[in-house]
Amino acid sequence: MTPSVIAAVAAGGAIGAVARYVVMTGVTHYLGPGFPWGTLVVNILGSFAMGVLIELSALVWSPGPEMRALIAIGLLGAFTTFSTFSLDVVSLLQRGALVPAGLYVAGSVLLCVAGLYAGLAVVRALSA
Repeated sequence: MTPSVIAAVAAGGAIGAVARYVVMTGVTHYLGPGFPWGTLVVNILGSFAMGVLIELSALVWSPGPEMRALIAIGLLGAFTTFSTFSLDVVSLLQRGALVPAGLYVAGSVLLCVAGLYAGLAVVRALSA
């Protein structure tokens, strides 16, 4: 962990966060607020971008640690953490780890939703 890698993550994070806001706001404006279309769109776009980045890095491009940190961790991490989740699932599946992949998917969805509910409950209990 060098200062230049940390700076790259910070710069990518700033870009990714702004991009997330712009895309989510635009999608919600056009499709309406009745369904989380903006979140769905950024998750799909982020997962697609992560796939492109990983495959390009494997086949034709060898980015340095700063560039990799800027794009994969900073930009895509701030744009959507779902892209990292998707990469983790695909990595497990490609290694033939079907059960761990399934447990990871189910556990992530169930435990993260439960975590959100727990956070709501803690704040409601403390503010009552």
